[in-house]
Amino acid sequence: MTEHLLLDVSLWSADLANLEKEIQRLEPFSDSFHFDAADGHFVPVLLFFPDLLARLRELTRAEFHVHLMATRPMDLLGAFLDAGADRITLPFEVGKRVQPALEFVKQRGKKTGVSIALDTPVEAIRGWLPLLDTVVVMGTETGVKGLGADPRVFDRLTAVKRMAGGRVCVTADGGIREETVPLLRAAGADAIVPGSLVCKAEDLAKTAGWLKSL
Repeated sequence: MTEHLLLDVSLWSADLANLEKEIQRLEPFSDSFHFDAADGHFVPVLLFFPDLLARLRELTRAEFHVHLMATRPMDLLGAFLDAGADRITLPFEVGKRVQPALEFVKQRGKKTGVSIALDTPVEAIRGWLPLLDTVVVMGTETGVKGLGADPRVFDRLTAVKRMAGGRVCVTADGGIREETVPLLRAAGADAIVPGSLVCKAEDLAKTAGWLKSL
């Protein structure tokens, strides 16, 4: 387990009209910034896009983690890497399109990850672990924010942590609440993807300090 809980802060929950100020405000307390990106097909939303990422890249040296929720990830992958993504996570559920995309990311010298949806058996990713730096364990429906954590996520985190044997960063995404984070950490999370818990915190330094102490 990581020395402290890593905060992969989701800018989806930041003030989208003032992202430059938000990055400046959040950067001292963030281990990385998390960008949900989608094609409108794999999930029915459109979020961050390459040109925006490239502009934000000019503002900070913080790691950029792009969760690319796309049915055909290779169509968008190069653009996000060119824009400054340091880590790319792809949905395991995309199937046979995942491996060549992960290999492409590795060839570009960047970090790789897969996310696993709530209904995907944890064991399904075992053979992929040598290709991965990160496994994102979803605690809510993919591409939806504002939901509470599904109770299944805790056992799923523990199973991934045991299977990975410390070789990848096990990240919890979805349902990140004050009451759930200690449970997620105890279950094996090395990192979380906090949204409003951090971005809307009344005392950002206090909240971030507490999270990192877990």
